[in-house]
Amino acid sequence: MNFNLIKSQVKESISVKQALLEDSQQIDLINEVTSIITSAYKLGNKTLLAGNGGSAADAQHIAGEFVSRFYFDRPGLASIALTTDTSIITAIGNDYGYEKLFSRQLQALGKSGDVFIGISTSGNSPNVIKAFETCKELGIITVGLTGQNGGKMKDICDYCIKVPSNETPRIQEVHILIGHIICCIVEEEIFGEYKTVK
Repeated sequence: MNFNLIKSQVKESISVKQALLEDSQQIDLINEVTSIITSAYKLGNKTLLAGNGGSAADAQHIAGEFVSRFYFDRPGLASIALTTDTSIITAIGNDYGYEKLFSRQLQALGKSGDVFIGISTSGNSPNVIKAFETCKELGIITVGLTGQNGGKMKDICDYCIKVPSNETPRIQEVHILIGHIICCIVEEEIFGEYKTVK
């Protein structure tokens, strides 16, 4: 029977979330990032997101919440996950190499004032780091979601939100929590009045 393993996994997940809850610096940072994304949307800009593996899935998940809906019906918010178009991904990978997978798309799709959210549990994914470098050149605001040490990303992106864990599954669980918090607040700030419209 795996009851003890199940319970230990749940407890570990709760403990990381509790540690985040008690980290006022990271809570303040999440709030600041949320304000920046809200302002970007109000100015007609968009979010772009990317990551590898599970982080790619998180990028797609968060983009889906922005474009479709989160808690209530309202107009869609422009958001692009740079992990979904297999023709673009394979063309860039073949012609330029995997490291330029996201930076090439940012060059084509991003503009000054947009917000790029790069997700990497280690903070060291070469294609995400390259994407941050390209964003600097283009005037795109950069947000990193990482584990507790931040890796190389913490020194490159404008805002680095660090989950207080070194375990990939726990980091990923909190990354999607942070994504949900951001979507919740942005939706409320921009479209709160839509909740009362039938």
